[in-house]
Amino acid sequence: MIDYRSWRHTFKLDPDKTIDDDALEALCESGTDAIIVGGTYGVTYDNTLELMSRIRRFAVPALLEISSLEAVVPGFDAYLVPLVINAGDADWLFTPHVSGLMAYGSYIHWDEIITEGYLIANPDAGVAKLTRARPIEGPAEAKAYAQVAAKICRLPIVYLEYSGMYGDPDIVRACRSGAGEAHLFYGGGIRTAAQAEEMAALADTIVVGNVIYEDLEAALATVDAAKRSRG
Repeated sequence: MIDYRSWRHTFKLDPDKTIDDDALEALCESGTDAIIVGGTYGVTYDNTLELMSRIRRFAVPALLEISSLEAVVPGFDAYLVPLVINAGDADWLFTPHVSGLMAYGSYIHWDEIITEGYLIANPDAGVAKLTRARPIEGPAEAKAYAQVAAKICRLPIVYLEYSGMYGDPDIVRACRSGAGEAHLFYGGGIRTAAQAEEMAALADTIVVGNVIYEDLEAALATVDAAKRSRG
């Protein structure tokens, strides 16, 4: 079983985006705790398999965050299964998981499955529109959502996702309070070492994604910043 509770920093790579071999090597050898593969649109079996096979040249743990049944590729160290807890479309809570289990349940190694209570905080993000995510009205509601994930659904991870937008520290603090013993992931808009350090002080693990494709050196600087933060 992957020991995600010790992680302070991860990179998230989108199979639908291009990354050259040198950049990929720099990310995988950076000291990050893991590479997460996932995206909202354009994720296919072929581009996921291609990216996984390139990551596998390195020792860093590789996880697939499942967004499409058609793009589930064997060979990852673990699989993150999100439940969008503020989805406005109820089909995004359990319906995809029921379909997946009907199709592939007999092949699943359950010790490789990690469930996430996914809280989408950026209403303009593609994933928010896809799931019709309900806006978070403030810290009190954010804390309650985190409690639903951690205390009612008993999910091991609460993932606060701002998806390209840098988050509100008060919302992150509220989720940390509501998550209790659950592990809090934060992702969204981290583009500098200072932002990585700030969010790593509030969350258990930060997820750095878009800046990889915009400014590789800035992305790499987030690793040490997260690990020196007093989260």
